[in-house]
Formats: sequence, structure tokens, C-alpha cells
Amino acid sequence: MTTSAAPPNDAAPAQRPTNVNVTTAPARDSSLWTASRVIALVFTVVEVLLLVRFTLKLLAANADQPLVSAIYGITTPLVEPFRGMFAQPGGTPVVEIATLVSIVFFVLVAALIVAIVRAVTGRRGDPSP
Repeated sequence: MTTSAAPPNDAAPAQRPTNVNVTTAPARDSSLWTASRVIALVFTVVEVLLLVRFTLKLLAANADQPLVSAIYGITTPLVEPFRGMFAQPGGTPVVEIATLVSIVFFVLVAALIVAIVRAVTGRRGDPSP
């Protein structure tokens, strides 16, 4: 005598209709996500380097030390366009206003570039957050 584990077709439970509407959100464009993340990463690295420069200047770090010298060398071209924009306060701790202005500038440029990338690569009709 053999028994079948599968129930007969007429014994299957009946499906009841539901009032739940399930919609799936359109998949995000992976190239848009990648471009936005790469841009954000590059500008985050620049901003962190500028913050480190600001902190080193504020704490009067030894510019002859190789790491400090390297950070100053990397960030000087980023700060130069903003030098002389505001008067530099005097005193021993150097509050480098040009570095602060460059940080704000690069944050705004990063936001603008990401917005442009999203506007150009976004699909029409999609609600963008």
C-alpha cells in the first residue's frame, strides 16, 4: 500500500481576495548611485583634509614634521583662492579663515555636482527624493 504525500488538487485551500495593494518601488539606477557616492567620497576626503589642516593650524603644529608638511602641501592649493578674502586674526593660535571658507565652498560644490548628476541621469517622471 502506497500513500501519497501530496493532497489531491481539489483539496487545495481556496485563495481569498485581499484589499492590500502592493507596489514595488522602481529600482534605483545603479550608475546614478555609483556616481553620487564617488563624488561624495572625493569631496569628503577633501573636506576632511581641510579640517585636519584647520586643526593643525589652530593647534600650531610643527610645519617641519613630515605628516604636517604633507597635509599643508596637499591642501594649500585648495585654500589659496580664498586667501585674503577676510582679515586674518592675529595671535598665537592661527584661526585660518581661508580654510573654513574653502570647506564651506567644497561642501556646496559637492552638493551642486551631486544634484546635477541626479538631474541629468534621473529618469523622467520618477519622483526624486
